Amino acid sequence: MFRLKIAIDLGTCNCVVLVLGRGIILSEPSVVAVAPKGNTVLAVGSAAKEMIGRTPETIRVYRPLKDGVIADYRVTQVMIKYFIERASGTFHFLKPDLIISVPAGSTSTERRAVVEAAISAGAKEAFVVKEPILAALGAGIPIEASSGHLIVDIGGGTSEVAVISLGGIVSSVSARTGGDKMDLAITDFIKRKYKLAVGEQTAEEIKIKIGTAISERQEKILEIRGRDLISGLPKSLKISSNEVCEAVSDILKEISQTIKKVLQETPPELSADIMDKGMILSGGGALLRNIDEFISQEIGVPCFVAEDPLLCVAKGAGVVLESLETYKKALLAKR
Repeated sequence: MFRLKIAIDLGTCNCVVLVLGRGIILSEPSVVAVAPKGNTVLAVGSAAKEMIGRTPETIRVYRPLKDGVIADYRVTQVMIKYFIERASGTFHFLKPDLIISVPAGSTSTERRAVVEAAISAGAKEAFVVKEPILAALGAGIPIEASSGHLIVDIGGGTSEVAVISLGGIVSSVSARTGGDKMDLAITDFIKRKYKLAVGEQTAEEIKIKIGTAISERQEKILEIRGRDLISGLPKSLKISSNEVCEAVSDILKEISQTIKKVLQETPPELSADIMDKGMILSGGGALLRNIDEFISQEIGVPCFVAEDPLLCVAKGAGVVLESLETYKKALLAKR
């Protein structure tokens, strides 16, 4: 009997949806637009993100996930339902089996909330798997091997650092820092230095277009627009990549401190494996230019960015979906 199997990388910033047999079918922002009057959902994903900073008082646009966990249960449920409907297509009458990623540091209550939201949204069965395991599988790491592998998954709300061996997590830390904090740091830097207020979408654009983890000789320049805090009028200015580097340096140091913490708790044999193989970076934060070089300098361990880092968790979930019965006992949790 045909069973529809769907995997969702439920991220603070982006959600990536994979359907078994079809691959990744969509990657959309984890944003929902709600009209408080009547509590109706107006838009989900990209359509909702376009409304950020542009809505009247009658519409509220926000992310229902904070630091990788559910902050608004009802809206998260609506968002999951939207993704299930998009993924189901002509098979909308079938209730799918669902795999959802959760931070390694999430509590049993937080995991249960995700499962309950998925079942309420229309899933037949829902399982949660820790993000570092999925990211490692998606990056092509042989997690069943008896050697140590270090995965660093830098998302929007959390940075997951884990040492994996024999199919399980040996040591891990889930730090509540990532791409969102980088955007906020860029916003604060521009406000402090130039007395210019910019929106979160502008800060994200700056990070993506000219952001770098290490200062460069040949700087990249980007013209941005915002509101002058002194005159209150619109104003444009040019910002350099080295200024962005200065803005995000504290966040990057926080991530490297998290990696050091995990390595300090790692058994010596596995530490030796990591020194030989290096560590793998995944998640949207891994797309920041020169981040691998920065972390390698800070930690003293070789560092590599995974192929398609933004899609690693979803790809890993696809691997689990292919052998669902095999992974059920070892990795999956219904709560």
